[in-house]
Amino acid sequence: MKINYFSFALLFIANLFFAQKFSKKAETAAPFYTQASDGTKLFTKVSGNGDLCIYVHGGPGMWSDSFESLKGKNLESQLKMVYYDQRGSGRSAASVTNDYSINRMVEDIEDIRKKLGANKVYLMSHSFGGIIAASYAAKYGSHLKGLILVCSTLYLEDSVVSQLAYANELAGTHVEIKDGNYLPALGEVMGALNEKGLQYKLLTDSQQNMEALNKIDEKRPEENGFRNAVWSINEYYGDFTKLTPAIKVPVLVITGTRDHAVGPDHYKLFQFPDQRVVKIDGGHMLYYENSDEFVKSVFSFIKKK
Repeated sequence: MKINYFSFALLFIANLFFAQKFSKKAETAAPFYTQASDGTKLFTKVSGNGDLCIYVHGGPGMWSDSFESLKGKNLESQLKMVYYDQRGSGRSAASVTNDYSINRMVEDIEDIRKKLGANKVYLMSHSFGGIIAASYAAKYGSHLKGLILVCSTLYLEDSVVSQLAYANELAGTHVEIKDGNYLPALGEVMGALNEKGLQYKLLTDSQQNMEALNKIDEKRPEENGFRNAVWSINEYYGDFTKLTPAIKVPVLVITGTRDHAVGPDHYKLFQFPDQRVVKIDGGHMLYYENSDEFVKSVFSFIKKK
């Protein structure tokens, strides 16, 4: 079975109630490609009703379909969701300029916003996408109604250290980081977890949830750029929590009490001036594991805004 776990170095990764309460049928346009300002083509799909909300998927190098297909679409009764695949990921093309810098990823979001003709949008990230989303908010906060961080990391090192601690606990190992290089240590403990068939526990307590994710990701196109390039780009290893005090837009932080991919306490590093933290029982796939609470939290946030 293919395992897509969120190990930053080795790679990872309205239900019936809302359907009754919000019965208006979501509007879905045919998928299209947004041509970024450097010519790279980005897969884009818009579906739903309400304010625009651009979804920034994780990975690095995954795609937006896993979120959309695993109950993320439940948001569409009150938000017009914009699903796009980052350059060099999923159904999008590789960068025509081989530029995968954070600023370029930020400009891709800005290009999508401009193409859709919206002055202000919501921006929602998951996992590794938090780095890109927070960087967008720092540069283009004037174009945001709000920032929604779902199980998102803003500092890879802190998340990896948390991952390593939990993986050691699961595997019964005592792998340590040496000389400040955490990637070999993470690789070693992931191998131990793989032997025990426990890698899925970094994402979710349920193997069935993991199988549902894998079933979706089996359709994902092969790697075409970003995943291979990102680890040689030093800026991605930075501490983006340092951006948070200067980001003035309203922020919703959704964190899983058992999210061992980014760390259940990672959110405590965030210092957004206008932030609301919602803790939900579950792991890294809250939008699927506990869809009711996830959707309710998002809708409550946008209602107040």
